[in-house]
Amino acid sequence: MTAPKIDYAALFAAIPSPCLVLGTDLVIVDANPSYLRMTMRTKQELVGQHIFDAFPDNPADPDADGMQNLSTSLHRVLSAGHEDTMALQRYDIPITGHTGMFEERWWSPVNTPVLGPNGEVMWIIHRVQDMTAYVHARQAAHRPPGTGEWEEDMEAELYVRARELQRLNEELRQAHARERRTAVALQEAMLQSPDLARHQDVAVRYLPATRSLNVCGDWYDVVDLGGDRFTVAVGDVVGHGLMAATVMGMLRSALSATTRAVHGPAQALEVLGLYARSVEGALAATAVQVLIDTHGLLAIYSSAGHLPPVLLHADGTCDLLDQATDPPLAARPEHIPRPQAVMTYVHGDTLVLYTDGLIERHDEDIDTGLARLTAVLAACSGLSAEHLADAVLTRLGLTGGGRDDIALIVVRL
Repeated sequence: MTAPKIDYAALFAAIPSPCLVLGTDLVIVDANPSYLRMTMRTKQELVGQHIFDAFPDNPADPDADGMQNLSTSLHRVLSAGHEDTMALQRYDIPITGHTGMFEERWWSPVNTPVLGPNGEVMWIIHRVQDMTAYVHARQAAHRPPGTGEWEEDMEAELYVRARELQRLNEELRQAHARERRTAVALQEAMLQSPDLARHQDVAVRYLPATRSLNVCGDWYDVVDLGGDRFTVAVGDVVGHGLMAATVMGMLRSALSATTRAVHGPAQALEVLGLYARSVEGALAATAVQVLIDTHGLLAIYSSAGHLPPVLLHADGTCDLLDQATDPPLAARPEHIPRPQAVMTYVHGDTLVLYTDGLIERHDEDIDTGLARLTAVLAACSGLSAEHLADAVLTRLGLTGGGRDDIALIVVRL
């Protein structure tokens, strides 16, 4: 039996709760009949208007803060992608046909994001409940029929606590915002790669998981070794947040220093693995490093449990650098030399290193993700490093980030 097609416009019109649909620019896209009746507006008067042009603060009320509170909530939804429930608000609305006159109104608003396929906010549903009659009854000390004195006191207490909760929540959000700014600054400082500026054909991208604090355990690095040689590397520490970022910074710095003192990626990862045993939180961290010899046209590589880099040829074919893979860092109790392999390349080839957030999906195996990546690379083989990095993220639907952290390096050889 075929299910009937759902008429979502009819459903929206039938919702008894007053609702607005806002674009990400906070312009009113639609309003259901319940909202129009409640505000005594027509759809023609509202649709296409910015919400704060349609409903400005009452200029006669010096304490009016409804517009500011609603703006804060809506921008919080846009930035975080989460529903935001507001405390009871006074927000007077203009009286239709009486310029400059406002009617006192009290609202209980809820702002809910409508997310697109990649988790980005497409619209906001602004749903409200008109609490004006109740507030006026409370202010006039009128008790609703059948309401006892104890219930009345409880209602008043709940109202006071709701306002206090709103204030505390705002303080917590401000503290979280400060923590996030600090964390992002820390992450950016730890990902500084001075040698990268000397390589115009190397593009890097870093995207934290969409639900994280915007810091993570993924990293990239570029190290010049003098002459015609330099290395590129990516790594992945398990977890998100400040702890993972701290471990990432320690491992990245250690590998960068080690690379300058040893001969080849295998020795560098060998030393890094020994160091990782003493770092709490480094268990199961992975890394891969490729040494580029531009004189000999060689890519010398070694991997500590990491996904294989891809060598993209000008004709669109791809080779996986998967012949020197060993267990993750700190995963092996005894000391055994790590393997190393060599791949030749020609001018115009492109090397791509990445972390698992680029290709892994929870409902499929890793080979499917690798095949998807190589297909995208094959279709974009003629692009520069910068454009290829952007194209990969776009075609994989990850321009706004994904469920996991992503680090990406693209090198035009």
